[in-house]
Amino acid sequence: MTKLKKIRLENGYTLEQVAVSIGVSTAYYSMIENEKRRVSYELAVKIANFFNMKPDDIFLNKKLTTS
Repeated sequence: MTKLKKIRLENGYTLEQVAVSIGVSTAYYSMIENEKRRVSYELAVKIANFFNMKPDDIFLNKKLTTS
């Protein structure tokens, strides 16, 4: 399970709820969750704002930021 999907499920939202809120189709949001589509910075910010998080906390691989 991807991190984004895990966050959505932990917060009790459906794919459709998130998609509508950020202004994309449910199918497109599903592709983002399943890592079949890359996300633009603008969309990453919208998704992060929806979950009251920072984009880095969702999309940045923590292994890249540790030394």
